Amino acid sequence: MIRLRFDRGTILIEGEHSTPYGQWDDRIGAYRAEAIFYGEIIEFLTRRGLTFQDNVPKLSNVTIEQSRVELKDYQRSALEAWNDAGRRGVIELPTGAGKSYIALKAIEECEVPTLIVVPTLDLMEQWKTRIRELLGVTAGTVGGGTTDIQSITVITYDSAYLRAETLGNRFLFLVFDEVHHLPAPSYMQIAEMYIAPMRMGLTATYKRDDGSHLELPRLVGGVVFRLKTGALVGEHLAPFVHERIYVNLTPEERRAYDDDYSMFKGVLKKKRIRLGGPDGFQRFIMRSGWDPEVRKALLARNRAIDIALNSESKITVLGELLRTYADEKILIFTLHNSLVYRISRRFLIPTITHQSPKEERKEVLDAFRSGEYKAIVTSQVLDEGIDVPDASVAIIISGTGSTREYVQRLGRILRKQSGKTAKIFE
Repeated sequence: MIRLRFDRGTILIEGEHSTPYGQWDDRIGAYRAEAIFYGEIIEFLTRRGLTFQDNVPKLSNVTIEQSRVELKDYQRSALEAWNDAGRRGVIELPTGAGKSYIALKAIEECEVPTLIVVPTLDLMEQWKTRIRELLGVTAGTVGGGTTDIQSITVITYDSAYLRAETLGNRFLFLVFDEVHHLPAPSYMQIAEMYIAPMRMGLTATYKRDDGSHLELPRLVGGVVFRLKTGALVGEHLAPFVHERIYVNLTPEERRAYDDDYSMFKGVLKKKRIRLGGPDGFQRFIMRSGWDPEVRKALLARNRAIDIALNSESKITVLGELLRTYADEKILIFTLHNSLVYRISRRFLIPTITHQSPKEERKEVLDAFRSGEYKAIVTSQVLDEGIDVPDASVAIIISGTGSTREYVQRLGRILRKQSGKTAKIFE
């Protein structure tokens, strides 16, 4: 008799027969496989006609008696593509296109214990609310000091990783919201240590600059459905205009910038340092740890970038935009907190940063939604996952320049409203 049981994120295969997915573990006298192979192991043993005892899953019942989830045509197509792919894979849709509704409909149709993995506590609360309102189910939450495990549970990536050894056999469906986070070295173990054969990844930006998205087909499944922003603008997303505004540094800023940047380039030339290639800049950083001249060049480069990111000229243009669009709801994005607080003091605009307490974030967003606040300034916190349905203007003062960041910031203002034309300024 072959016996299967779950052991701290792995499957133990005890008996006289192995599978293609297990390796012999001398310590326990049994084969051991990663939990991610649970479905394949069951399929292999069944196909071979082998008798086995499956003690792996520890499941609770799921009952969804009423659902209010209604899908648009492209959302239904996405769900069908995921079903056709064996209920595995990634769905890539623009921010604001309702990816979570597709997952909720999948939860309704699969009706199995489900774990929804999210990157932030704000998203955890959003999912919990949406599950209650649209599926009529009270979801559990794990993260931020809360541990409430239910048949449908929302959990942060950090908690899913830390609790994989105990939760890995309690769910048959994994939903990875903002799945581009999953290929991080520690987070990959979430996918590897949970048995769930059904997996869905949701993202607006599938590719990662470091190429680690190439791991996603193994962890979740490949991209099964993809639509870009242009395909949905007009009918499903608000039309938008984009304007890139160029500003000059002040004379004082220009002199300081030129001095610092010239020093940086001069050291690179003197030391024959090339920053090109996949690890050129990393080697430069490492060298700064033991070469004092390179260290000075690095600091000069950082000062020059700081001048460019935080130029007073940008603040002047921001003031003009705030006056021009005073009747609309505006999101202002920066790269660093220091500029957030500078803008906040100058224009008396509420802030949301990583330092903002959860209660304060909620108060600010609620006041923004109600119209009490007409603008919010933030440093990347609102780039991802926060639902701000009626913002119509985005002003990017500074950022990383990545495609992912731009797509996410644009998505914050594209939610459809009658007569709305969104505007994004860089």
